[in-house]
Amino acid sequence: MTTVELLAGSPTLLVFVSVLLGLLVGSFLNVVIHRLPLMMEREWRGQCAELLGQPTPDSAQPTLNLWRPRSRCPHCGHLISAMENIPLLSYAWQRGRCTHCHAGISIQYPLVEATSGLLAGIVAWRFGFGWPTAAALIFTWMLLAASIIDLRHQLLPDDLTLPLLWLGLGVALFGLFADLPSAVLGAMAGYLSLWSVYQLFRLLTGKEGMGFGDFKLLAALGAWTGWQYLVTIVILSSLVGAFCGLALILFQKRDHRMPMPFGPFLAAAGWIALLWGEAINGAYLRWLGG
Repeated sequence: MTTVELLAGSPTLLVFVSVLLGLLVGSFLNVVIHRLPLMMEREWRGQCAELLGQPTPDSAQPTLNLWRPRSRCPHCGHLISAMENIPLLSYAWQRGRCTHCHAGISIQYPLVEATSGLLAGIVAWRFGFGWPTAAALIFTWMLLAASIIDLRHQLLPDDLTLPLLWLGLGVALFGLFADLPSAVLGAMAGYLSLWSVYQLFRLLTGKEGMGFGDFKLLAALGAWTGWQYLVTIVILSSLVGAFCGLALILFQKRDHRMPMPFGPFLAAAGWIALLWGEAINGAYLRWLGG
């Protein structure tokens, strides 16, 4: 029996393998989360220097991309070995500290790895063996990286949102989650709906209520799920966002005037809609019908 036949015939094994794969991908996502904003900052500084006719400020610095240089401790520069980069296990074995200088390692790293593995297992359990699972895993991991970057930097990179949008339209060509017309309408309606709210809010208050990255993210979610689930996504994300914002104000005394990224709530709602949107919409329609 081949590996493919084993995975297709054993849902438990499929979920287990997906969790392991999710842990490994989660380790790479930590690299994306850390380096992508730095890469964008370098690019922006280079563009500004070019417009001003000045030398590129980072031209003498070492190459920085998702593959180079090798990961190292930010405190002492110790190169991370393969044994120190095993998802979850290395963090536990090192007790959350660098083996060289003993500086603390951010809890973000094991949390992202664990979340990536858990969500991958849920996706495999929900869709089973096949192309929908493969596509949904990519969807899940890109949303996770974008969400953490938005939480840390209040930034949704085009390098994540735009490929996610085009992948959603590409997946729709095969009808995995939505047909192509629904996906195109979902992308258009997703972008224009938040863009319209943004323009109205700016007109009434003179302030910007959200970033353009949110428009692109909702457009991407609409491409994956189809226009039929956009209302569900917006309602879910707004409710969760309002609940979290109120909790931060009440329990952490957060200033209500401080901006809070909306991307993670959109991403969570879009992920839920992809997996269970049909059941949610069906339950809502049944409730409306009495």
